[in-house]
Amino acid sequence: MNTVAPDWLWAFFIVSVLVALFVDFVVLKKQGAHEVTVPEAVRWSIVWVALSLAFNALFWWALKTHEDPAVAAEANTRAFEFLTGYLIEKSLAVDNIFVFLMIFTYFSVPPAYQKRVLMIGIIGAIVLRTVMILVGGLLIAKFHWILYVFGAFLLLTGIKMWWAAGKEQDLEDNPALKLLRRFMPVSKSFDGEKFWTVENGKRIATPLLMVVVLVGITDVIFAVDSIPAIFAITDDPFIVLTSNIFAILGLRAMFFLLAAMAAKFHLLSYGLAVILVFIGTKMLLIDVYKIPVLVSLGVVVGILAITMVWSVRTAPKLPEPKPKALPQAN
Repeated sequence: MNTVAPDWLWAFFIVSVLVALFVDFVVLKKQGAHEVTVPEAVRWSIVWVALSLAFNALFWWALKTHEDPAVAAEANTRAFEFLTGYLIEKSLAVDNIFVFLMIFTYFSVPPAYQKRVLMIGIIGAIVLRTVMILVGGLLIAKFHWILYVFGAFLLLTGIKMWWAAGKEQDLEDNPALKLLRRFMPVSKSFDGEKFWTVENGKRIATPLLMVVVLVGITDVIFAVDSIPAIFAITDDPFIVLTSNIFAILGLRAMFFLLAAMAAKFHLLSYGLAVILVFIGTKMLLIDVYKIPVLVSLGVVVGILAITMVWSVRTAPKLPEPKPKALPQAN
């Protein structure tokens, strides 16, 4: 696999991710079971986006000052590839978040316990996506035709997402949930943030462990969509990996932010479907016409902006609270 990133930047990226996770875990441990408020989610979202953009700036600088003029000439293009990949992953994560919200609602997970589930899910996502990206990069490097498979898959997924948008999903029919229930006895109630508890003298799983497993399975399913989408933007495994991981690091804060306004973005699934169709088409045309990265970035941002604005304009109105009856005088 060929990459323009120098070795020291690979090392810096790995250390940065480990430090970020360590800090997040320390904060998480100090807070204990804690319900994340919207202002807190906004602050953390800003922090994660700022760190991602700062890393992209460092990546651009590393290429711009490279001793090889050919590498230095690619600095702007590669930085835009990172930004486009980051935005694609962030946008596709929105659909992921809505499924997480459905899982939490189905199991009635208390808000104070949700952040721990998401933190563990993020760790699993980083490990699994790293493996999937490296394997995908090796396959593309050896078998160019796999790009066409990825493109067709994204195109079909986008069409399927369009038809499924706006329809109620029933978690009870989820095959993963049925399989887990068959092999994993689960208690009827939570036991704090514990994953295991003792019931009738037997050690069994709590609903929180079931939620963690389902969140992990869901992320793997969505990664199958998002990773090929970024490979359509760039064939550099460093850009695919870093843009993906930085987007995932901010997923927990993004969840609590979007969970508070999920109803306002009810049309977002349609926008994500169009983005997947566009990216799949771009990948299928890669040997006929390579769509410039700036055009791809503009299309993704434009579709997201239009969908979000239209969602807000057409958001269903909440019922007005009934006026309280005035106390009657004696």
